[in-house]
Amino acid sequence: QVQLVESGGGLVQAGGSLRLSCASSGHTFNSYVMGWFRQAPGKEREFVAAFSWSGATTYYADSVKGRFTISRDNAKNTVYLQMNSLKPEDTAVYYCAARTPGTISTFDARYNYWGQGTQVTVSS
Repeated sequence: QVQLVESGGGLVQAGGSLRLSCASSGHTFNSYVMGWFRQAPGKEREFVAAFSWSGATTYYADSVKGRFTISRDNAKNTVYLQMNSLKPEDTAVYYCAARTPGTISTFDARYNYWGQGTQVTVSS
């Protein structure tokens, strides 16, 4: 059973930083595409960032490019999302997701497993 558990969310002022973590278990971590999505109140869930199973390829939404960095630690089976220069519009519940081996996808329906989410609130 694949389990994903996010942590690291919280309240931060605009311009600040947060690092989200996603601890993964129950699967061969380094053979999965791992991604982050977010959902703001009243909005659809949207893609934030992902990297390929090998970690060689990363992809970011335009809205976070240059501010957010996705990384992974295979030894710890953990994915990170470093978020800098946060804006109020980054406020959302952030979800970690895993996809069986394949290419990076920005479509949430193509991810097989999801964490419970962690709230990020950016005040102006």
